[in-house]
Amino acid sequence: MADLFDSGAATPDTAPRPLADRLRPRNLGEVIGQEQVLGPEAPLGVMLASGSLSSLIFWGPPGVGKTTIARLLADETDLHFIQISAIFTGVPELRKVFEAAKMRRQNGKGTLLFVDEIHRFNKAQQDGFLPYMEDGTILLVGATTENPSFELNAAVLSRSQVLVLERLDLADLERLAQRAERELDRKLPLDGHARENLLEMADGDGRSLLNLIEQVVAWKVDGKLDTDALTTRLMKRATRYDKSGDEHYNLISALHKSVRGSDPDAALYWFARMLKGGEDPRFLARRITRMAVEDIGLADPQAQHVCLQAWQTYERLGSPEGELALAQALTYLALAPKSNAVYVAYKAAMNAATQTGSEPPPKHILNAPTSLMKDIGYGEGYAYDHDAEDAFSGANYFPDTMKRGVYYTPVDRGFERELKKRVDYFAKLRDKRNG
Repeated sequence: MADLFDSGAATPDTAPRPLADRLRPRNLGEVIGQEQVLGPEAPLGVMLASGSLSSLIFWGPPGVGKTTIARLLADETDLHFIQISAIFTGVPELRKVFEAAKMRRQNGKGTLLFVDEIHRFNKAQQDGFLPYMEDGTILLVGATTENPSFELNAAVLSRSQVLVLERLDLADLERLAQRAERELDRKLPLDGHARENLLEMADGDGRSLLNLIEQVVAWKVDGKLDTDALTTRLMKRATRYDKSGDEHYNLISALHKSVRGSDPDAALYWFARMLKGGEDPRFLARRITRMAVEDIGLADPQAQHVCLQAWQTYERLGSPEGELALAQALTYLALAPKSNAVYVAYKAAMNAATQTGSEPPPKHILNAPTSLMKDIGYGEGYAYDHDAEDAFSGANYFPDTMKRGVYYTPVDRGFERELKKRVDYFAKLRDKRNG
């Protein structure tokens, strides 16, 4: 019985085939890159050596070999390979795939089901895989460009191993380019700098590089093209950036940590990457202001004002001039003294407030606008600090049943060095008043 979704007809040898298809590896040893999953001591290498392959989720950017590796795994383990895309497959089609896999299993043949863009299946559709994974009807290999932790059901993840595939580096792309030249039996008509620029245009995507190479070799040129000639003829590949996806959170994390690490150059680089990807400068203005209050705090109280002024400047100037004000604020933050003392103190106070529940303030600091409130002790014994020596009474302001908390511990950097002196001064004076 022919398998569902099999065409039944072979592609003629004379039919045109894209270079990426012609260079598709014939075995795992021909795969370029991904040593972290394919090496002898890496997860897939160990699985294949032991003859025990589990369901897998390949997480990585486009053009790094997810489909190719899945197909080769089927060859290595003598499983029937079926490929579907979550974009074009609904529940009726899935049922047919599962029924065919059950029949195939009854005839002694296993099925490796490769699901491209698996994160696009909804929760109910993902749940549909579970019984067939558990009884061995299918070995699932899913591919996703999004973080599986957020996009896939916990039940699917618990039955699979997530393997991270990485974008190809320049050395990997150069090896791929050399393989393409051997297949085409001609050298790329590019000088050294232009060749490197072509590899960079691919942005870590092997499929994209092979598509670019096909365009370049089709040109009728004499000699070698330089970088200017190349970039005139080819449009640079758009930066991979999804404002609502995983890349968005990765880049804002890189930006924030660069500021926290006092590296203005790295901060400006990630800032530029996000702008080039189409990020809303207002989102960046908000996050930059948050950095000021979280990571600089009172070590430099001026930092927050710089951010708010930059945000206001952007709103007045708009793009692209306004982005310069944000870049200026970002640079200021990166070079400012750092302190998260207030941030830590705030979280500690919130935790204490959660633990102590509804403890009332001590009665001596409560106002008593009525005689009844006076009769029950509201305001009794309150020490007006301005009447005390040094304008400091040292009274207790925490609930009577609660031990005094210490949350704010200023660092010895920037303006907080001065605040630390004041904290220590009042602590000693409090001990003296209550001695």
